[in-house]
Amino acid sequence: MLRILGKRSSINVRKVLWACVELELPFVQEDWGSGFRDPQEPAFVALNPNATIPVLRDGDFVLWESNSILRYLANRHDGHTLYPSGPQARARVDQWLDWQATELNPSWRYAFLHLVRRSAAHADTAQVAASLQAWSRCMRILDTQLERSGGHVAGPDFSLADIAVGLSVNRWYETPFAHPALPAVAAYHARLRLRPGFLAHGCNGTP
Repeated sequence: MLRILGKRSSINVRKVLWACVELELPFVQEDWGSGFRDPQEPAFVALNPNATIPVLRDGDFVLWESNSILRYLANRHDGHTLYPSGPQARARVDQWLDWQATELNPSWRYAFLHLVRRSAAHADTAQVAASLQAWSRCMRILDTQLERSGGHVAGPDFSLADIAVGLSVNRWYETPFAHPALPAVAAYHARLRLRPGFLAHGCNGTP
């Protein structure tokens, strides 16, 4: 039985939970993170020296970094429909997984912490505006890609990239500010909301 260490409200934990639904994998989820068990506890740090969630335990095998966990689960459990074996198709999925981690998520972090989490440490209006501008730029890139790709971020078929990017898209719509019109992103979000994995794990945890 897979064990997923991390609270369900974490966007990165929800990636893993959603992937388990797509792959029809049973799992046990344990609450770690703010408001629950502290990842700074020695027992957790022994699993992940970064003291961040999620952590996956598959028997004696331990893995951290959410996108790496997605790839591992797909590779281990015949998830070629989510993570194709062909080098070019797989590279395209990897490209958008990496983009989500290095471009998209960093763009929204400051604005999200201010507008949703009401963090006192993220109240600089100039930085909020800069974050929203960067986030909107990334979302326009995504909108253009979805117009070209045939329905999903890495191509016409649903893939691991849609789990990672889709959760960030949901965060875009659940963060209160004036959103620019992005028709392809809106249609994409509506499609994702029909998937059982999204229904189970896609919307919770934004506050």
